[in-house]
Amino acid sequence: MSSTEQHSSSSPAPVRVVVIEDEPTITRAIADRLTAEGWDVATALDGPSGVRTVSEHRPDVVVLDVMLPGFDGLEVCRRIQAEDPVPVLMLTARDDETDMLVGLGVGADDYMTKPFSMRELVARLKALLRRVRRTSAPAAPGPEPQMALQIGDLVIDRAGRRVMRGGVPAHLTPTEFDLLLCLASTPGTVLTREQLLADVWDWVDATGTRTVDSHVKALRRKLGADLVRTVHGVGYALEVPADEPEDS
Repeated sequence: MSSTEQHSSSSPAPVRVVVIEDEPTITRAIADRLTAEGWDVATALDGPSGVRTVSEHRPDVVVLDVMLPGFDGLEVCRRIQAEDPVPVLMLTARDDETDMLVGLGVGADDYMTKPFSMRELVARLKALLRRVRRTSAPAAPGPEPQMALQIGDLVIDRAGRRVMRGGVPAHLTPTEFDLLLCLASTPGTVLTREQLLADVWDWVDATGTRTVDSHVKALRRKLGADLVRTVHGVGYALEVPADEPEDS
């Protein structure tokens, strides 16, 4: 085996990313920055070609603009998640919570509002990839399998990554599941946004972001508005139902 072959066989494959953005200047800037990180970058400028590019390249992560010609980023997200789920970070030109919640609802894992710094984009993508790899890693061997966590009528199957409330299954994105599990690990305890961003997103430099807020709203929409309590100026806590005793 040649030295080149030895190097290629021992080196990890570069991260594959598809950038779907209709503004060529932004597309080029993102592609150049991610290429400088050593990533393998493919780009598309509209919805239909974005879906094709994802199908052809099978990326590890997708950067997806909401406003696209052909059909919009929400439809792109629906189509690529239906074919082969992949982590998606959405970009939006509007700081509109409705857009963000709809994006999370069709399978996006995170979002950023334009304008944004390239440094922050890279940090968010790396955090997203770490979280996905941690989630997909096989569980460490132990004496007992992970037991389901039950709080009132909420049941979280940690091993199977399934959630039910009142006997009704809830379909959560990987990020929503991780956020719920983080809150449920200490029910009734208020966790700050900074704690949640560090524990769930692996992102410790998150001043001013509303990512946590939007994901909490998505959880409430899927599991009930009474599930997560807001502590204004501090953070969030998972509510323990008053009429349901905690497990002893």
